[in-house]
Amino acid sequence: MSPPVSIAVVIPCFRVRRHILGVIRQIGPEVAAIYVVDDCCPEESGRHVSQECTDPRVKVVFHSVNQGVGGAVMSGYQSAIADGHDILVKVDGDGQMDPGLLPTFVSPLIAGEADYAKGNRFYHLDEIHNMPAIRLFGNAVLSFMSKLSTGYWSIFDPTNGYTAIHARVASHLPTEKISKRYFFETDMLFRLNTLRAIVVDVPMDAVYGDEESNLKITKILPEFLGKHLRNTFKRIFYNYYLRDMSVASLQLPAGIVLMGFGVVYGILHWVQSSAANVPSPAGTVMLAALPVLAGLHLLLAFIASDVANQPQRPIHKLLHLRSRKPLPHAQEL
Repeated sequence: MSPPVSIAVVIPCFRVRRHILGVIRQIGPEVAAIYVVDDCCPEESGRHVSQECTDPRVKVVFHSVNQGVGGAVMSGYQSAIADGHDILVKVDGDGQMDPGLLPTFVSPLIAGEADYAKGNRFYHLDEIHNMPAIRLFGNAVLSFMSKLSTGYWSIFDPTNGYTAIHARVASHLPTEKISKRYFFETDMLFRLNTLRAIVVDVPMDAVYGDEESNLKITKILPEFLGKHLRNTFKRIFYNYYLRDMSVASLQLPAGIVLMGFGVVYGILHWVQSSAANVPSPAGTVMLAALPVLAGLHLLLAFIASDVANQPQRPIHKLLHLRSRKPLPHAQEL
């Protein structure tokens, strides 16, 4: 008979004083511990919880220096792992995430079907109208970029912060390398892909109340684009040239070279023909077009191989739990 699974909730807190106690009250009895991480909150959310909350499951972790949502979540993870919990659920403290969905998030992990579960606000099409237009557009763009950089082609809504992860998988994450700010959720997916972890989407509704989001889509898109490109190159190099090699490892460089040659050759001869006011010969046109078509075919074949190369087996049963050093500037009350 398998031992019972111990579930812990991690709540990063920054400017959520008005909502945090209500969020804690909604967390059900299936949760063994609640870690409230005060990320140097100017509203002293953590102190407010320690003084007003009587729930014996609650532990407050204080940061003396603001580390961002990623740093706060990692501190909560490490505290929960050190206390021996099996599944770690991250819920925001602003009331946007329904704690009643927690059993749905942890069920794929308990059943051994996944290593990480995350929310997807785009699953129910009739609920999408609740999302502001700018967030709808921004999340669609970010989701496409995330597919390229993380390798999880079946995952959508990458910035969704409602997540559940198995403690064994969390203990193997390179916490010192994961982005500490708003890129945290997407960077987590990239790191999980390097571990070959199984990630699943959990349908949820978009909820927006009187809280004010710190995430401004128009400001973070340029920053996210650069980080997505960096992670895309790193993932491809690691998966197709460092850890393993396959036909896809040849398709990508061959496709890039052929397309590059065709485009450059075609542009040069088009400029020469335009300057001389002479039509380009059919052979020249074909010599430019054929490499472009062949290169495009190889690149599409590489993408098809990458889509098929998603992780297929949960890894948490194969990993041994290992302790990690606590993050700096963290104290537990």
